Amino acid sequence: MNAPRLTTIIGVVALGFLGSIVLFAQGNAAAAAIKNPVAATPPSIAAGQETYRKSCAPCHGIKAEGGSGNDLIPASPDLTDAMWDQGSTDGAIFDNIKNGVAPDFNMTPWKDQLKDDEIWNVVNYLRSIAKTK
Repeated sequence: MNAPRLTTIIGVVALGFLGSIVLFAQGNAAAAAIKNPVAATPPSIAAGQETYRKSCAPCHGIKAEGGSGNDLIPASPDLTDAMWDQGSTDGAIFDNIKNGVAPDFNMTPWKDQLKDDEIWNVVNYLRSIAKTK
C-alpha cells in the first residue's frame, strides 16, 4: 500500500471517529425534537416529584442539585441549573431518563422500571424546580 493512500485511509477513519464523538456529546437529535405530550399540570408535577423522589433522588439528591458520587461512579449533575451536558429539551431529557446516557451509562436506563407517562411527569417536575436566571 502506498503512503498517500494509507494517509487518506487513516484520515477518513480519524474523521469518522471524531464525528461520532461530536454526535455522542450532542445527544440524540431525533429525541431532542420530541415534544412533551404530557401537560405540565399540578397533578403531573406532583406525580413527577413522587417518581423523582423514589427513583432519581438517590443519585441526584432530594433537591435535584446533584450527588457527590463515589469511587465507582462520578458525581451526578445538578438538574436545576441551566447547563445540561446531554441535551436540554424535554425530548432529550426524556430520552436520557428512558435510555440512559452512553457510553458509560453512569445514568442508567429506566425504560424497564418507569412508564413513558411517569418519565414525562419527571420532566415536568424538573422544569418546575429549575432555577431562574
